[in-house]
Amino acid sequence: MKNKADAFDVVVIGGGPAGYPAAIRAAQNQLSVACIDEWKNRDGSAAFGGTCLNAGCIPSKALLESTELYHRVHEEFAVHGIKVSGATLDLAQMQKRKGGIVRGMTQGILALFKAAGVTPLQGHGRLLAGRRIEFIAHDGSRRELSARHVVLASGSAPIELRSAPFAAPHIVDSWGALDFDAVPKRLGVIGAGVIGLELGSVWRRLGAEVVMLEALPDFLAFADQQLAKEALRHLRKLGLDIRLGAKVTGAAVAGATVDVTYEDAKGAQRLAVERLVVAIGRRPYTQDLLGPDTGVQLDERGFISVDHACRTGVEGVWAIGDCVRGPMLAHKGKEEGVMVADLIAGRFGEVNYKVIPSVIYTAPEIAWVGLTEEQVKASGRQYKTGVFPFLASGRARALEQATGFAKIVAARDDDEILGVHIVGPMAGELIAEAVLAMEYSASSEDLQRTIHAHPTLAEALHEAALAADKRSIDAINR
Repeated sequence: MKNKADAFDVVVIGGGPAGYPAAIRAAQNQLSVACIDEWKNRDGSAAFGGTCLNAGCIPSKALLESTELYHRVHEEFAVHGIKVSGATLDLAQMQKRKGGIVRGMTQGILALFKAAGVTPLQGHGRLLAGRRIEFIAHDGSRRELSARHVVLASGSAPIELRSAPFAAPHIVDSWGALDFDAVPKRLGVIGAGVIGLELGSVWRRLGAEVVMLEALPDFLAFADQQLAKEALRHLRKLGLDIRLGAKVTGAAVAGATVDVTYEDAKGAQRLAVERLVVAIGRRPYTQDLLGPDTGVQLDERGFISVDHACRTGVEGVWAIGDCVRGPMLAHKGKEEGVMVADLIAGRFGEVNYKVIPSVIYTAPEIAWVGLTEEQVKASGRQYKTGVFPFLASGRARALEQATGFAKIVAARDDDEILGVHIVGPMAGELIAEAVLAMEYSASSEDLQRTIHAHPTLAEALHEAALAADKRSIDAINR
């Protein structure tokens, strides 16, 4: 007879940014909860937090911050009247700092679980028919759990390119690119999307020559193109060699070099680099997640099929995060986890998929929410735009970061804000105001009449809203 300790109200399979919030919220809702995660670090240690905390969002932001400071010491401080001589790079210390931040965050999840009453289980979880879960601990021991509800939050994994298969330490994925113990003299990056741009920025700031090969002819094709063009101009100016319409056809390790072949508008090309990062996107991770006869379906791209509320169609089985449709963003997964946990408890739960922000933590930062100008134009709806350059922002000038702009796209009929696009200092923080405004279906006039402190970067949104009606105070209206 099964031990009662193995029966739960909710079992969450996956302890990343979708799974662990689902577990905590379910426990807050007075449900008995277990959370299973099989993540193992390179040293063999187990950790909660998934890719985001261990090998993605958090370590990359730690390195981006460190390398930005290094870059500013050498390139910007003198403009402020701060003369620094003899500043050198200690990459080992930089990596040590990054590792400490990651450990603190992942251990923090265990503390949160303990406080909420979640049972943490480190190992592999596999859904069986009848909401039973096979759990295989890292030590090889096995248990069978049962649950009234199962939440699948298995995450995603890097896509491997057939023409450039991983061959560490020379050809690596995004995790490998965060762990270099020396700055490559020449670094190749396949893919100029969010991950590629952030990783390329890290190593360019530390002195690497960075060549980025993007197969698509347009830079950030999924973003507002006025934003994308401005971002591309600044990123190239900062030293990233971004080559568009460059389709990689092969990559081979030859001694200490990776020989890359690709095709562009001029024909066949060759590139020799010391390290090659493959950052072409991620795929849902469902390996050995589903036993026979569970009834859970995968779509043609390998995502778990769910409805708008993340129900799989199998009673009591839900799926959230990167393993289901929608943008692969940690905050999207987190909100889905909270929604599902509340729905399980009979409470109200919803995710507004129309106002999920995206951020790229380059310098300048790039952020947006809602529809692009191209999407609104294609819809046939009449619209207006307002753009305010950070060059006209006193705060941005004081920061020596007066690049880029804030842009608002609003409907011409009822003035509703349809999209906000920012490239410039602290764009990832500034976008939060736009998300809140759009959550409440605000108009551009609402932002116009909202008092913003002076001098702040947030004034750029205020002025962009004014510019939509050609009423900007601090910039020329066009």
